[in-house]
Amino acid sequence: MHELALPLLVGLIAVALAFDFLNGLHDAANSIATVVGTRLLGPVAAVGFAAFFNFGAYFLALQWPELHKVADTIGKGLIDKNLITPAVVFGALVGAMFWNVVTWMKGIPSSSSHALVGGLVGAGVAHAGASGIQWTGLTKTLVAIPLSPLLGLVLTMAIMLATSWLGSRASAHGAERTFRGLHLVSAGAYSLGHGLNDAQKTMGIITVLLYSTGYLHGEFHVPHWVALSCYVAIGLGTLTGGWKIIETMGTRITKLSQHQGFSASAGGSIMLFAASYLGIPVSTTHTITGCVIGAGAARRASAVRWGIAGNVAIAWIITIPASALVAATFYWLISGNFVRVLEVVAVVAIVLLANAALRRRSAAAHARLG
Repeated sequence: MHELALPLLVGLIAVALAFDFLNGLHDAANSIATVVGTRLLGPVAAVGFAAFFNFGAYFLALQWPELHKVADTIGKGLIDKNLITPAVVFGALVGAMFWNVVTWMKGIPSSSSHALVGGLVGAGVAHAGASGIQWTGLTKTLVAIPLSPLLGLVLTMAIMLATSWLGSRASAHGAERTFRGLHLVSAGAYSLGHGLNDAQKTMGIITVLLYSTGYLHGEFHVPHWVALSCYVAIGLGTLTGGWKIIETMGTRITKLSQHQGFSASAGGSIMLFAASYLGIPVSTTHTITGCVIGAGAARRASAVRWGIAGNVAIAWIITIPASALVAATFYWLISGNFVRVLEVVAVVAIVLLANAALRRRSAAAHARLG
């Protein structure tokens, strides 16, 4: 057990809820990207719609507590809960928030979930070494990185084909009207699934912090006030909106019809509810991106802007190592290990200088060819 003064505990919980708010700002916009991309709802109405259902997931979890397994995975399934310290929690949150802010400013739909996973693993390894990693929980999270968008893509294509066959005799006007209604329902279900899966990640962080400092008595469990606070925070973050990311997800990857929007949201909601039941902290961003690509590719592969989709995939790949490095750096900083901090700064500076040199060389080569 690690002693922590109550004011510092409250401050760390506030930082965790700030991450949850930022998660809503950064990630939850993806849950209504299809609604905005198809112009089913305006941006303001769509964000309010998503925020409502993000918070509504709290009541769903009250009815079915088994859907709260993701909080257990984050709280004790990635790093041994007995090795977690307040400094590890702080480093993990700062690492994840740093990466969220960078990608949000660039309009890149990276994963807040995997930023938190990377932050927790980075700070945990910096504190206790690789022996503290819970490989079962980490492995299933890492496997979900390529699997969630792939399964989302396949599932969405299957829904597209099935509903196209079922509606083959309907008139164009009748089909459009039907899919508008179905799209609204599936988008609400996806927002519900997003709130359910994503809010639990912050719940796990706060719960393990309470456990490690002796403020949580008995077995490892998520207190009701923690759950409620996290759902409120992610709902408020969603309400604030993430317009640049909405644009990327809803229109720049592929143009969507109401049929495609319904199929993408339906496929994504099935994936998220399944992940929550299995306790997998899946990336909602990865999931909906795979579904949107599947909806576009079901019509024709050329409908997908593969260059933009490729840039999104690159952001996914570097999210966990980047947030892990930042989290470890902040852990070493507050622990007084300034030598490690200087080593990280030196390596990052070398990488940035090398990248800048390559860019200049490439630009000069293009200028000569031109």
